[in-house]
Amino acid sequence: MENRKHSFKEWLIATRPWSFPASSMPVLVTLAYLNWCGYAIDWLAGVWALLNIVIFHAAANTWSDYFDYKRGVDREDAIGGMSIVSGEFQAVEIKRLAACLLSVAVAVGVNLMYYAGLPVLYFGLVGCVLILLYPWLKYHALGDLDIFLTYSVLPILGTSFVATGYMHKEVLWLMLPIGLITVGILHVNNSRDIEQDSRAGIKTFAMIIGKRASVVFYIVELMLPFVAILVAAICGAMPWWSLAVVVALKPAVDNCRAMLKLPTEGMKALIGIDEKTAMLQLMFSLLLSVSLFVAAML
Repeated sequence: MENRKHSFKEWLIATRPWSFPASSMPVLVTLAYLNWCGYAIDWLAGVWALLNIVIFHAAANTWSDYFDYKRGVDREDAIGGMSIVSGEFQAVEIKRLAACLLSVAVAVGVNLMYYAGLPVLYFGLVGCVLILLYPWLKYHALGDLDIFLTYSVLPILGTSFVATGYMHKEVLWLMLPIGLITVGILHVNNSRDIEQDSRAGIKTFAMIIGKRASVVFYIVELMLPFVAILVAAICGAMPWWSLAVVVALKPAVDNCRAMLKLPTEGMKALIGIDEKTAMLQLMFSLLLSVSLFVAAML
């Protein structure tokens, strides 16, 4: 098949932008939290970090799509990751896109390192390793751990450093509520694709625990963040305003209800739930961020 010219919109869609709340929201919430804690924040560095991790995320998505296609995970009857399978892009084009995005992310990160300090290099190196190893880790049931590290631990600690010059221990309160919803995006996707992934000869965490346990695990991933925020508020680690996240409980419950249909209805019951989980992350994190900014002003 001959290469054809793609529009910017097509290239953008190939990066799966609907998933970007998973990478951008940890940065935003961390900045809002540090602001509430009363730390002096370098907002330029914070925005810089947010841009950098989103580019890294786009590189990770395309890198994963390329390997899923080469491994036979994504086929014509699969759901999601269809940029290559559909024939819209050639595999080599997605591979080159991933390489270009990763190069840009590294360049932006190096400049951020010169601006904020050497530790940025260490965060960047670990992030690159986690991105490059993600396909292999996913195929060996370690994808959930990779995602938690990549889109919770690293961005939260990294943002704390670039924005204030220190990795404040208080930000540990954010890792569980933000990280679990993000891991839920991957988990519901892997739960939906258990049969397809098994056919491809890979082993995801969802496959190991089975459909029924995967349902329970997903519900915990979506409900525990609300409990974590309540506990943090009771302990004084967050303002009572942070309980505004309860507004996001309705879509979270709706997603859980859809997940409950997996054992009986199969993968069709979960079509689009990965995107809805990403939107839940967006809603939950925005509510938390706004509540923290409001509390800081009062």
